[in-house]
Amino acid sequence: MALPEISFVIPLYNEAENFETLIRRLDELMSTLPFAAEVVLIDDGSKDNTTLLMHSIAEGDPRYVCVFLSRNHGHQLALAAGMKYARGGRAIMMVDGDLQDPPELIHEFLPFLDQGYEVIYGVRRKRKESMVKRFAYWAYYRIMTKIANIDLPLDTGDFALVSRRVINLLNKMPERNRYLRGMRTWIGFKQIGVEYDRFGRNAGTTKYSFGKLMSLALSGIYNFSDLPIRIMTYLGGFAIGSSLIYLITVLYKKFFWGNVPTGFTATIIILIFFGGVQMIAMGILGEYVLRIYRESQQRPLFIVDKVIQDQEEISNQG
Repeated sequence: MALPEISFVIPLYNEAENFETLIRRLDELMSTLPFAAEVVLIDDGSKDNTTLLMHSIAEGDPRYVCVFLSRNHGHQLALAAGMKYARGGRAIMMVDGDLQDPPELIHEFLPFLDQGYEVIYGVRRKRKESMVKRFAYWAYYRIMTKIANIDLPLDTGDFALVSRRVINLLNKMPERNRYLRGMRTWIGFKQIGVEYDRFGRNAGTTKYSFGKLMSLALSGIYNFSDLPIRIMTYLGGFAIGSSLIYLITVLYKKFFWGNVPTGFTATIIILIFFGGVQMIAMGILGEYVLRIYRESQQRPLFIVDKVIQDQEEISNQG
């Protein structure tokens, strides 16, 4: 098999229900491309038949490379594993296995690659999810854009066609708490968005729990915004200002009215308030300390159990 120009990188976690449709659409898509392409499937510790289905397709078709992680490492690190093993010499297209983002959109992305753009990312014009989820995503992206240190595009995810030059740079970035859409924006070069309608899942249920979504959102905030650390300064200033106002009020009443507030109610309220401010400050600082600690451990981003490439299985020997 000739070395591919384009690699499709697709992380999978318990996507057995989507697998047949995913492979059929990828086969049809690759048959329409005027160059060699490959698909890199990453098994992120699946507990259903996804692993067996991946074995079957990789052993029967050399266009498919399958990477099996030792456990569930999470979507962002699974993408990092796929980028490491993708051989696409020109670009890599990142797609989710639930088919909410259509891989066929590569035909609209490729002309921009020919024009010298290094990153062509999908911009979600419409998304078929619950009203609450749509509002949460809408609000988060707009808040993130306001507070970020870089110019993050609105309503975008990891779905993108990324040049080999940018992929090589991403592979050199070692941080564990990854926010890929922010990392590729930080790198720079010519980037452009293409609007599309995001579909609902082809089958099954979402594997991104509320906790995982919050973790990803916080990674974006802590990695690409100074606001969390500045909140401590703002809260401290607010607490000091409130204390001064209260002190001035007490002195004014003492000297002009001869009446000083008595009782424990005000004192208790102030103590609770300042205690809350301190706890918030400690929590924010703790987030940074925890992230520094995890980075200082210098553990690998992911552990690969085995790889099937060119229909041959390669076990990880550590």
